[in-house]
Amino acid sequence: MKTICFYFQIHQPFRLKRYRFFDIGNDHYYYDDYNNDEIITRIAHRSYLPANQTLLEMIKASKGKFKVAFSISGIALEQLEIYVPEFIDSMKELAKTGCVEFLSETYAHSLASLHDFNEFSLQVKEHSEKIETLFGQRPQVFRNTELIYSDEIACMVADMGFKGCITEGAKHILGWKSPNYLYCSSAAPKLKLLLKNSKLSDDITFRFSNYEWSEYPLTADKFMGWIKSMPETEQVINLFMNYETLGELQPRESGIFEFMKALPYFAEQMGISFMTPGEVISKMKPVDSLSVNHPISWADEERDTSAWLGNLLQNEAFEKLYSVGERVRLCDDRRLKQDWNYLQTSDHFYYMCTKYLADGAIHSHYSPYDSAYEAFTNYMNVLSDFIVRVKEQYPDTIDNEELNSLITTIRNQASEIDVLKRELKIAKEERQSQRAVAKKKAETTRKPAAKKA
Repeated sequence: MKTICFYFQIHQPFRLKRYRFFDIGNDHYYYDDYNNDEIITRIAHRSYLPANQTLLEMIKASKGKFKVAFSISGIALEQLEIYVPEFIDSMKELAKTGCVEFLSETYAHSLASLHDFNEFSLQVKEHSEKIETLFGQRPQVFRNTELIYSDEIACMVADMGFKGCITEGAKHILGWKSPNYLYCSSAAPKLKLLLKNSKLSDDITFRFSNYEWSEYPLTADKFMGWIKSMPETEQVINLFMNYETLGELQPRESGIFEFMKALPYFAEQMGISFMTPGEVISKMKPVDSLSVNHPISWADEERDTSAWLGNLLQNEAFEKLYSVGERVRLCDDRRLKQDWNYLQTSDHFYYMCTKYLADGAIHSHYSPYDSAYEAFTNYMNVLSDFIVRVKEQYPDTIDNEELNSLITTIRNQASEIDVLKRELKIAKEERQSQRAVAKKKAETTRKPAAKKA
């Protein structure tokens, strides 16, 4: 039996306001609150909320046979809690059905996995805790920012205890192989890999309402027929897409919600099931291992990281940002740490891309700036002010060697404190035990004395 694994990504960045050179050192608030409020609220009411209601109806109508997974960045969750709290409530209602799985990712939707393992690990932990707090699930499957994956990242993800990871079914990695199987990492064999079927995912995300597409109109029975006609041996079809596909990229008038609602009916007719990523990795066995020496992603024709780190502007901003990572992690300034998260979001680097033709058009469509150079200038002005604030806490007079020594001392002290806490707990338990024994002995001695009297 063939299985469909649906996964939706929800992410919106905190967009920066126009920040001039003369604002550096004078204005420490970087965000366009009006724009952020307007965009997240509009998308939530056009897409997220009606899509949640549609999925809930699909789960109930199929009696729990339809299943779906979500990866929601910590940055998006913060905005939704502020501007659209009803979305959090509707997502909790979906979670209660038991048919929804939440995946883990970097809290800040950052590129930390490409540069800073400590930051990467901390963000993944923070995101998992946020998901558990809101929805009562501890994620077991990982989805990295922009589906970025490599053998090195696989080892880090496996070390953090995840059982599976989802990424792009890039042609230059798969070669003649199909993405419609479960694989494992050659670098970390216990980590199972689910690969995106780009063609079928993009048929819904980008081509659904395209009148010029040869397959238009796309109906649920036609789509399920394509899946049923695939070779019997192909196990799982991974349909990974942005949640804005439902209602925003493909508006309600296109019939996208009716298309979704019809999928479980035709799936049942054709003997096709639905599973979450966690169910797939627990019930299926990998058919082969994959080796990915250089990072891959979902983006552009190359399916690499050039969408975010493909030119000098992006790399300069990236290096400058992470040059202060250790110093930020040392401080206790809540606002500074919050800005650190918001400035790491991958979108800022995506806006600086200088590609042309089709890829360039997509980048321009999502960017709030007129050019990549404007995006770079605005971001670097903000980053310059941020670094000034960091250096006020840890000046340049503290070199890297001293800083590393200080970090080591702090970590050792934290370990010693944990050891002392455990020892204190054991001592308290022993003391309580001794008191209980002494009390029992005292009571035993009193009873014979009372009888004699």
